[in-house]
Amino acid sequence: MRAVVIDSGELVIQERPTPTPGEGDVLVRVEAAGLNAADLLQRLGLYPAPPGAPADIPGMELAGVVEAVGPGVTRDVLGRRVCAVVGGGAQATHCVVPFEHLISVPDAFDTVAAGGFAETFSTALDALVTQASLAANERVLISGAAGGVGSAAVQIAASFGATPIAVVRDLVHADALRELGASAVVMLDQVDSLEPVDVVLELVGAAHLEHAQRVLARHARVVIIGVGSGGSRVELDLLGIMTKRVVLTGSTLRARSRGEKADVAALVERDLIPLAAAGSLRVPVAATFLLDEVVSAYDAFAQRGKLGKIVLTTL
Repeated sequence: MRAVVIDSGELVIQERPTPTPGEGDVLVRVEAAGLNAADLLQRLGLYPAPPGAPADIPGMELAGVVEAVGPGVTRDVLGRRVCAVVGGGAQATHCVVPFEHLISVPDAFDTVAAGGFAETFSTALDALVTQASLAANERVLISGAAGGVGSAAVQIAASFGATPIAVVRDLVHADALRELGASAVVMLDQVDSLEPVDVVLELVGAAHLEHAQRVLARHARVVIIGVGSGGSRVELDLLGIMTKRVVLTGSTLRARSRGEKADVAALVERDLIPLAAAGSLRVPVAATFLLDEVVSAYDAFAQRGKLGKIVLTTL
């Protein structure tokens, strides 16, 4: 197989042996793989792949076709269009995936959209529903809303009957975010003047949370799933958190156990795939690149101001 390999911080394409699926696993012929912030960190040596994932082949999400199955997996999944979150190795022509982590790709999604779906929508759904217990009619403040996870969160919150408020660096994508379901699109310096919010989905970090903590409603939930370029340390008003009985938590997917990741995939299959099949969810794609153009893809991902995903394709 051909794979993107991190070699002393550089990205190169190499030939590697095509992996063989083990017990309970399948081999996916990868057609598209979305880029994520973790890929940039792994390239810098700051976010190593978990045990069992390829140490030097990046990529946390993929879409493609099941090409082979390991022991314990029925052959009726062969040829099935799937997407998945993986611990690493997605940026290659082939990748081994646990069978229970597979997510169906609806006919409404083309290959590129499917390649950018799994990680962003799984992360957003887990944070909003599992971690924050989002309910209808609640107000949700989403920082970094123009990014992949942010734009997914806007759509999920709207689909669940909540009121998503998108926070952005500038208003260039305001209309697009409203089309995705945002009830309002605000810049960072406008957050302080908002009405109280019930849930904060934090993707930017300290720069945003410094403001967001001032507009928390009673019993608000704050879920930190990224720090972007906003810094990882913030001064909190502990008295305010106490008196409002705020819950503050954080979450990542990559380090979770196989069983925990299977639970997330099942939740996505149950709650989001029907919406995607009905055309109610979109994967905004900022740009696509061929696997051989991976350096340009990483450069594009690192640029600010884009809406949605950067996706690598192997076709």
